[in-house]
Amino acid sequence: MTASTSSPGQPAWLHEEERRLYAFATGSVVPDGFGWLDTRGEVVVDRPTETWITARMTHVFSLAHLRGEAAAKEKADHGVKALKDGPLRDTERGGWFDEVPEGNDAPNSRERSQKSAYPHAFVVLAAATATVAGRPGARDLLTEALRVMEEHFWEESAGAVLESWNADWSRTEDYRGANSNMHCVEAFLAAADATGDHRWTHRALSVAERLVHGVAQEHDWRLPEHFTSDWEALPGYNRDHPDHPFRPFGSTTGHLLEWARLLVHLEIALERAGQTPPAWLRSDAEELFEHAVRRGWAVDGADGFVYTLDWNDVPVVRERMHWVMAEATMAAWALGRHLGADGSIDYAAHYHRWWEFTDRRHVDREHGNWHHELDRDNRPAGTVWSGKPDVYHAYQATLLPQTFLAPSIAGGLLPTTYPQGRNS
Repeated sequence: MTASTSSPGQPAWLHEEERRLYAFATGSVVPDGFGWLDTRGEVVVDRPTETWITARMTHVFSLAHLRGEAAAKEKADHGVKALKDGPLRDTERGGWFDEVPEGNDAPNSRERSQKSAYPHAFVVLAAATATVAGRPGARDLLTEALRVMEEHFWEESAGAVLESWNADWSRTEDYRGANSNMHCVEAFLAAADATGDHRWTHRALSVAERLVHGVAQEHDWRLPEHFTSDWEALPGYNRDHPDHPFRPFGSTTGHLLEWARLLVHLEIALERAGQTPPAWLRSDAEELFEHAVRRGWAVDGADGFVYTLDWNDVPVVRERMHWVMAEATMAAWALGRHLGADGSIDYAAHYHRWWEFTDRRHVDREHGNWHHELDRDNRPAGTVWSGKPDVYHAYQATLLPQTFLAPSIAGGLLPTTYPQGRNS
């Protein structure tokens, strides 16, 4: 496909990029879900099928169905069926394994498998989006996923979620993580949007209040992401493994931007629930955005957001991740749209600058999708992330500015539900 004559971030460009990403994603189908894709869009055959990838792609294909992609419904249905009836799900004890257990038919193979909050959050998100898209079996999947979240992961005393369990739910990890909790906020908002049950909206607010209005604010808008089971911060966690793809050392710039956007969705969700949102949602979103940009953008002399910073704002892992650019553009658009003239930051300028950088450096027009990682000189790399596992972040980034703001991205595609129409 030739490059669009429209400027990056503009409607025609976004729609074209949305279609390119969808086309790349179609190669991910495997019998038990969706597989990890390499740089050319082929499934990496020696990797097991993973729940988080399968759920994220089910979410994407459900969104694509809502967008009118003719063949997307079959792939969304494949994902729903894989999550309901495939080997990723533990039909005996409930929940989902992190990946298809090795030697699934071997005795006791499932005893060695972990069940983590991070993939469970994406099962909820996938089921919620598929429910909004009207896919068969999706509502039952959502009901079951929320039951598991309620019974095994939600910790009422903390107002947040546990990190992981062993296969039979008898032992939980002595660790709490901000990453899994952040994605639960996204999932809970999507679940409330799909079901009308605002218990999940309130739980999303509880998580955000603990981690953003509490921890991030107390650390001058740097967010420690690793905690003990009593929620004491572990600022030195993974100092010897700083480039961990899920639990890196230090402050993760992209998550601050992602949180800023989620606070906007949360404010809208509370308004939909007939409640007055706390004022801190808006002010905290602005603080997160401003500090992330000032500390993370081009801080080592080259454009791009570094992956992580230490607690003195010195870059630790200087690679640039595609998902950070996706979240940056979404945060800029959402805050600019939501705050309007009340905002103190030129969000539009950031939005256009970052889309131009993404188009120039991340978008891979030869093989499809985006380069998931760039080195410190903005050349394609693969030290933290190999291949191009999925299109979740990039696809959402192209889609959000073409919708209108709602508690969930799927909800923003339904003008019959939100009759004021698009505000793009």
